Parts: sequence; C-alpha cells; structure tokens
Amino acid sequence: MINRTRLLMLSLFCVLLAQASVFAYQQDSTSTKDELPSQDKIADSTDSNYLPNSLKDYNEAYYSLTRLNNPLGFPPNKFNLQTPQATLEHFIISCRNKNFKDAAYALNLNLMPNSITDKEAVDIAQKLYFVMDQRVAIDWHGLPDRPDGQVDIRTTTNQAVAGTPRRSVVFGETTIEDRDIIFRLQRVKYQEYGAFWLISANTVENTEELYQVYGPTFLDRHMPTWSQAQIGTVPLWKPVVTILLLIVSYLLGRVVILLIRKIAKSFNRPIILALSKRLGVPAALATGVLFFYITLNNLISYSGAFSSTIYAILLAVVIAAITWFFMRILDFAMRYVAENKIGDVTSENSHESRQLFTYLSVARRILTFTVVIVGTAIILSQFRSLEKLGISMLASAGLATIILGIAAQSTLGNIIAGIQIALTKPARIGDTVIINDRWGYVEDIRFTYMIVRTWDLRRLIVPLQTVISDTFENLSITSPHSINEIEFYVDYRVDVDKLRTKFKELVENSEEWDEEHPPMLQVTEMTEKSLKVRAICSASTATIAWDLHCKLREEMVAYIKELEEGIYFSRSRVELKKPHFNAEDPKKANK
Repeated sequence: MINRTRLLMLSLFCVLLAQASVFAYQQDSTSTKDELPSQDKIADSTDSNYLPNSLKDYNEAYYSLTRLNNPLGFPPNKFNLQTPQATLEHFIISCRNKNFKDAAYALNLNLMPNSITDKEAVDIAQKLYFVMDQRVAIDWHGLPDRPDGQVDIRTTTNQAVAGTPRRSVVFGETTIEDRDIIFRLQRVKYQEYGAFWLISANTVENTEELYQVYGPTFLDRHMPTWSQAQIGTVPLWKPVVTILLLIVSYLLGRVVILLIRKIAKSFNRPIILALSKRLGVPAALATGVLFFYITLNNLISYSGAFSSTIYAILLAVVIAAITWFFMRILDFAMRYVAENKIGDVTSENSHESRQLFTYLSVARRILTFTVVIVGTAIILSQFRSLEKLGISMLASAGLATIILGIAAQSTLGNIIAGIQIALTKPARIGDTVIINDRWGYVEDIRFTYMIVRTWDLRRLIVPLQTVISDTFENLSITSPHSINEIEFYVDYRVDVDKLRTKFKELVENSEEWDEEHPPMLQVTEMTEKSLKVRAICSASTATIAWDLHCKLREEMVAYIKELEEGIYFSRSRVELKKPHFNAEDPKKANK
C-alpha cells in the first residue's frame, strides 16, 4: 500500500519537473524583482463617472468610435497597431521592457471611468500583462497578421482568397468561478484616422477582476531578493517551493493512511478494519494531491500554458482519486454483501443465492462502469481543448454516432447482453452449463463476457452476446436434478431381464441415487452384430449424476463379464467352410 502511494507521488513529481523544464524556456515569467501593481482596484464603480457609449454606427469591417482613450489619447504613429498580431506583439514586448505606458496605447480604455489618470492606465497595462502571463496561452500561429483580420490561406496559384473582414479576434481565454473570460482584439476607427487594432474594451474592463483572482501570490510579493535568481525564465524559489510542497503532500498522505488505520482499530470491528485497508491509499492520494493543488495555486504563480495545464492535471488526479475512493467503497460493499449475506452459491440447490449473486455481480459492474464514466467526463471537462473537441464532435454528431456504433457494436452489444442476462437469467453464477460440448460451471459474469470453469479447471471466455443469441445447455436453470444414460452393447443371446434386475439392484444400493426417477434398462437398438442397451439413472445434481453414471457403467461391465465367462459381450462371427479338392488328381491338388 505504501509502495503504491510512493509510486503515485513520484510519478506526479516527475510530471511536474518534466513540464517545468519544458515550459520554463517557452513561457514568459513575470519577475518579482520589480515592483508589482497594487491589489487595490483603480476605480470604485459606485463613485466613478463613465462617459456615454463610444460606439457609432455599425460597420462590418471595424468599430467606429466617438472618442478614444482618455487621458492617453490617440496612439503615436511610431507604434505598429495595423494587425492583430502586431498589436499584441507591441503590448507584450513593451511590457517585457517595462515600458508599460507604451503598452497602454494598445488598450481600449473607453469602458473605464472618465477620471482615470495616466498612472492608472499604466497600472492597468501592467496588471493585464501579469494576468496574461500567468493564465493565457497565446496561439501566435493562429493570430492573423493581416489588417482585415483574416487568416492567410495558401493556394497553388498563389492568388488572394477573398473573404469578409473580421473586426474581432480571440487570442486567449480563462475562467473566474466557472465564468468564461475571453481575451479579444478589436479593429477600431476613430474620426478620419485609418482603422487599427486594440485590445478590446471588455477585456480591459475585466482586468481588475482577473487581477484580484490571478494576481501575485503572497510569496510573489515577499520572497527575498536572493531567491529571485533565474532558472531559464523561472525564479529559483518556485521549483524549490514546489518540491517542498510535494514532500509535505506525500507526508500528509502517509498521515492520512495512519489516521484511517488508527480510527478503524478504535472500532475493533473486522468490517471497518477491512474497509480501512482498501480506502487508505485512494484517500491518501486524494488528500495529498488536493493539498498540493490548493497550496500551489495560492502560493506559486507559474506562467501561461504551464499553469493551466498543470492545474488541470492536478485537478484531474484529484477527481480520479475521489472516483477511485468511491469505487473502492462500492466494491467493498458489494463483496461484503456477497460473502456475508448471500448463501453458498456452489451448491446446486441454492437457486435463490445464485440468482441474488448474479444480480449483485451485474449491478456492481454497471455501477462501477457508471462511476468511471462520470469521473472521466468530469476529468475531461477540466481541459478546455477537449471541450472544444467535444463541441466539434457534437457538430458532426450524425457521422460520429455512426462511426461509434460500428466501432463499438460488439462491445456495446455485450454490455446490453449483460443487462439482459441479469433480467432474464438464462445463466447465473454457479450454474452448470454445457457450451460448445464443454461441461463447466459459470464462475463469473463480467461486463462483456462470462467465465465458465470446465471440469478440468480450464476457463472458457464466452461473449455475453453468445449466451443470449446461441443455444447452450443449462443443467441448473430450473432444478439441479439430473438424469444420465448409460449405453453399452451386448450379444443377442444375453438375458435382458437379468441385466435389468442387476441394474435395478445396483442403483437402489447406490448412495448417489436421489430416488426421483426409477432405474430403467431398455433395448434401444439392434444392429447386425449386437444389441444396444440404454440404462437410466438419476441424482440430485448433474455432477453427482455423472459420477453415478460412470460407477454404474463399470459395475454393469463387470457383471456382464461374470455371466458365463463373458460370452455375452458383443462379438463378430465368421463361418469357415471345408475347401473343395479334386480327388482324382491328388498331384494337381498338391500343387
């Protein structure tokens, strides 16, 4: 148990280090050497004065504005804001160089209060850059570098591709309390100046709220200067604190395991002790990873795609551990009921016990399947890229449904067949069956197949669709009582009444005979060489009937052998006739 916990924690640690080593050289990281913006909001919306809406008449190529960015004014001509990519590059590069005033010219401040100052505009630019650096993975390849906002499409003739100009482009997204926040660039036109691109007014308006949630952590603001040494672009203290949090999370998981065991021992009940052994590892994993997720999210601010990826992975691990925890509880409850509340299913007479055990087995697997599906759906929902994939799949739902139906026809058919078996009960766990001329016992019924244990301890794996659609023998479906027949061949001269009397004597003296069916011996066929005799015996179960059948065959063969030295066994007859010789010429005959 402890080894599995160590393995899980070590795997998580390796994932974190691998991700850190990759993204450390790919993502921006806001250094805390320089002074960070204050957590205080720039303006109180209740006391601020807002100018009327700045939008003019609708134009499909751009947004017409009546004013622009009080108090900064119109962007200087030296700034290239002609395309979405150029505007975002200007904003990012200016912020990296700490020229936040130049970066502020890439913002549309028209939804901010009229009383905003130059310094406050600079603070907004710095805050927005910090949020984007921490939480937004910018897809630069998908960001247009054309004034009309279209994406270049290459053709074999190298001719221009006509299309409708775009006046709004999305370059990132994040969430606040399950509310999607979209980062946009918009093409605007002011007075007689040409159209250009700015970060949208709505995106700028959300900056304060985003900064309150994703702004610098306590450690970002208070770590000493010596800890700000860079590893790639990541401050030294961040991986160090991450490793310390991993160690603390592992120790917390160990404490949870010990605490669960101690609480279980205090009850002094075997069922609680057994349950604690099964729940210790998933509970420790869930607690440790959840602690690591919360502390990492609140103490350390990683950058860009790495932060969203690692937090989504950690949350997925937490959900997976909780799913595992509930599956362990479900599995333990089912097993406990099966072992303590259901009778012996190996007995052929326990019809009700076998039926209940079959219901329980199928229900356990259906519930487990449901829990896994729900947990997987929740995990996938944490990855925004997979959400988009889901939307794309829904858009082509007809084709996806056909493909899924063809690909999973066998699997889904077997799962549905399992539900049919639970309802119609053609076979139950513990039943004696003959499938494809193989005698065996139903050992288990899984999601998609049934396990049959043969008499020689082999296992037949039978698809559940076969059980539903094909013919097989179930010797226990209504009653375990079974009748077997013994066939043997004897000579014509045998006294059948003697055989009948002897067989009746042997059956009545056998302990295996259940007295349900009287012993019977009949001549069923006559061949050119012998008589075919069939004797019938019965027993309480198919297994006992088989043993009785074999024993009676041996005893009848021994009896026939004793009758006049075995002359009544079937035999072949050959008639030899005297050869004809010519008596007049003995010499020729000798030749």
